[in-house]
Amino acid sequence: MNIGQASAATGVSQRMIRHYEKIGLVPPPPRRDSGYRDYDQPDVNRLRFIANARDLGFPIEEIRELLSLWGDAGRASAEVKAMALARAEDLHAKAMALEAMRAALLDLAESCHGDARPDCPIIDRLQQDSLPLA
Repeated sequence: MNIGQASAATGVSQRMIRHYEKIGLVPPPPRRDSGYRDYDQPDVNRLRFIANARDLGFPIEEIRELLSLWGDAGRASAEVKAMALARAEDLHAKAMALEAMRAALLDLAESCHGDARPDCPIIDRLQQDSLPLA
């Protein structure tokens, strides 16, 4: 299948497929006589794996490691589990930081009259050296 078909089959854009090839996550497929890339089912499976890992928040280097583990029939599942738990903890920390930012924004909005007056506590607080997050 060509890159457009591989993209449609995996939901990975053609641009990202080319990028993954460039950085070595996906081996470059053979080319047809016409010069078009020729993807097969293992390529599609690999692209889906990468897309799913990206959707779960894994960065490229961890995806590289997961791909290596995927291809290792002798892998220890404990290593994969540890990676998933570490990613979940990282996402939790990011969610907490986002919630603190949300609370700070709501607090700022609550302090603003939101009318035609030029004075604005939000602008005033944004000028401060640092804005305390909840």
